[in-house]
Amino acid sequence: MVRDNRHDSAYLYGAICPARGVGAAVILPAVNTEGMNEHLKEIATQVSPGAHAIVVCDGAGWHQRGKRLELPENITLLPLPPYSPELNPAENVWEYLRGNKLCAIVWDSYEAIVDACCKAWNFLVSDPDRIRSIGAKASLWACVNV
Repeated sequence: MVRDNRHDSAYLYGAICPARGVGAAVILPAVNTEGMNEHLKEIATQVSPGAHAIVVCDGAGWHQRGKRLELPENITLLPLPPYSPELNPAENVWEYLRGNKLCAIVWDSYEAIVDACCKAWNFLVSDPDRIRSIGAKASLWACVNV
C-alpha cells in the first residue's frame, strides 16, 4: 500500500437524493458549522422548485441545530439516533468513493486532493442510477409523495 507521512486534508460535504438520482457537494479545508452552512446552501439550490428536502444527519457536531447553523427554508434536518451509521445512506456514498476513487493514492498537494475529490464526486453524480443504487434502502426508508 502507498504510504506517506505528510498530512493535508480536504473535506467533501456531500448529499444525495436517491429518488431523483442527483447530488450536491462542496469541498472545504475544514469540517465545521460554517462548512455545513455552505453545504446546506448548496443543497438548497438543488432542491426542485416547490419541493422540500429532508437531510439525514448523524450526531456530528457540525450537524447540530443551534444558533450557528443556518437552515434554508426548503430544508429540514432529520437527526439519526446515536451510533447508527447504518441508517445514513450517505455512509454508503463515502464507502463507495473511498473504495473506488479515493484509495491507495498519495497526492502531491492540497490542490491535487481537492481535484481528486472533485473528480470522484463528479464521477458519482454523472450516473443517476449509481446514486439510486448506492443511496436507496427500500427496506429502511419511507418515501412520501405529496
